[in-house]
Amino acid sequence: MKEEIFGPVAVIVTVESDEQAIALANDTEYGLISYIYSADLGRALKVAEAMESGMVAINRGVISDPAAPFGGYKQSGLGREGGFDGIHEFLEKKYIGAAF
Repeated sequence: MKEEIFGPVAVIVTVESDEQAIALANDTEYGLISYIYSADLGRALKVAEAMESGMVAINRGVISDPAAPFGGYKQSGLGREGGFDGIHEFLEKKYIGAAF
């Protein structure tokens, strides 16, 4: 559970609580994407908030969207590309202060 696997692999571990699942999932130096499958949306959203990953998919296999920011936490990325957040890296801001 400490390797970042790129491929059609599903790691399945039995846990006693949501807290234990979150602790195990977050105990890695990686954090690109997490997947949650649940019939209880409220519970899934609470777990999603606690996940240390840049993207969290709830009850879906594909989450990438051109309008959404793409990127991870920890060793899985710094910054975002795509979406509103991703465009900021390409903008140049200027502050002008004046007194008359």
